[in-house]
Amino acid sequence: MTRGAQASRGKEPASDESLSEAFNITAHFLERNVEVGCGERIALVCDDPEDGASQITYLDLTHQINRAGHVLRELGVRREERVLLALADGVDFVACWFAILKIGAVVAEVYTFLKPEDYTYYINYTRAGIVIADASTLPKLRAVRADCPTLHTILVAGSATDLGSGEESLAELTWSAPTQLKTAPTSRDDIALWKFTTGSTGAPKAAVHCHHDPLVSHEAYALGVLGLDESDRVLPVPKLFFGYARDLTALFNLGAGGAGIVFPDRTTPERLFELIDRHRPTVLVQVPTMMSAMVSHPDAHRHDLSCVRLAVSSGETLPDELHRRWIETFGVEVVEGVGSSELYHIYISNRPGETRLGSAGRLVSGYTASLLDVDGDAVPAGEPGELWVGGESAALFYWNDRLASKHTFVGDQVRTGDLFAQDEEGYFSYRGRTDDLLKVGGIWVAPVEIEACLLAHPGVEECAVGPYTERGLALPLAYVVRAEDHKQLDAADVVAFVRARLSPHKAPHSVVFIDELPKTASGKIDRRALERVANQEP
Repeated sequence: MTRGAQASRGKEPASDESLSEAFNITAHFLERNVEVGCGERIALVCDDPEDGASQITYLDLTHQINRAGHVLRELGVRREERVLLALADGVDFVACWFAILKIGAVVAEVYTFLKPEDYTYYINYTRAGIVIADASTLPKLRAVRADCPTLHTILVAGSATDLGSGEESLAELTWSAPTQLKTAPTSRDDIALWKFTTGSTGAPKAAVHCHHDPLVSHEAYALGVLGLDESDRVLPVPKLFFGYARDLTALFNLGAGGAGIVFPDRTTPERLFELIDRHRPTVLVQVPTMMSAMVSHPDAHRHDLSCVRLAVSSGETLPDELHRRWIETFGVEVVEGVGSSELYHIYISNRPGETRLGSAGRLVSGYTASLLDVDGDAVPAGEPGELWVGGESAALFYWNDRLASKHTFVGDQVRTGDLFAQDEEGYFSYRGRTDDLLKVGGIWVAPVEIEACLLAHPGVEECAVGPYTERGLALPLAYVVRAEDHKQLDAADVVAFVRARLSPHKAPHSVVFIDELPKTASGKIDRRALERVANQEP
């Protein structure tokens, strides 16, 4: 079946009012494959360094989902209650995620490499009664359990041994559970999932989404832009707790009849090359940080990426120089896009075959956008303004944060806090965050512009620009990771390089050389950690 046929195969428009009667994410995205006779197709390829690789069919996955759904109901989970996943990537993660939705409960996910106090925050924020964990997270959850009054059961996936009070083995409970399970009578407007913000400047907030929201993104972006179909195998760089990766790997592509490749261990260039060599994915879900690590790897040219028809990039701006190096090294097209937890997924994107370097692309079908100045007026073409986006996939609100919700969700528009410029052809270019702008000598400066300039220097592997204060004035400070063959690069050279290419007031007033940039769990630069460096070093 061609991609075009797959994209239009019997799908109702996302805004079809018939969805209000009965609609469930699990039934629509996964179980339809079994209903139309595709149950023996591969849904997941699981590659575990300890257990080896295995393939899970759509029918097998459906049975595991149904068994897990029975277990959750027996443990007391009811409709609209939150269940928190603290699992490494694998079939258990995917099966439990769909099972929670199938029984009408609400799913939220967290990273498996967090500190114990972070799990305390997420459990108390979600008020989850059940957390589904594995060997990687169980010790940390045990350590904070007394601080989480709503938590009554830790459901442990994998080879669970020596379980304590209030802990249950998922494998043992699902072993005898039925493989058939009736879907909860959810509608398009029932709350289905929480997507946590992944920003680097504050505690994560949950954007609350309905069953209907993924369908909008699936049809408009996954099918309409990327053209996912049953021939695609998707390999993610971020872990599945990050909705950007999970949706493309274990939701959107399943809705198109394809397969996802999941692995529980940390993502490294070596591991990705190994997985590409072994499983031959057709789509890579990328972030710029890992793209940089892959093109800089000494064995990069030895690996054949001809199986990959495209890589998608989001999370942070893809620098032009890195984009060029990626194409030169691997010959794989990159489709950069912009999305957010608040809008569910990608709403601005380049198109395959129409990628423009330095641009985030054009609006995805079904979304609207405005660029406004500080007075709320539209800015002229080419001028930066704050991006406001409207679309049917927008979240309802932030959980338990009325003020932030009122600020961000205004009528049918979402205030992104991102600065963009749009040219006459409709292409958007990122200009930074409204709260990142620096006022230097009375003139606003966007750190992202300085960062793009620095990355053009052959001696700069990675960089970030932020503020530091000197005699009461906010000044730009550059954090620089030297390239391996430019260890002698000094601050004077860095400043001179920027001065020769940008206005003098945009040149860093100070340069701090560090071994690596601190990152959040989703791969973004951790701005709070950089602020701590700034307070100590300049």
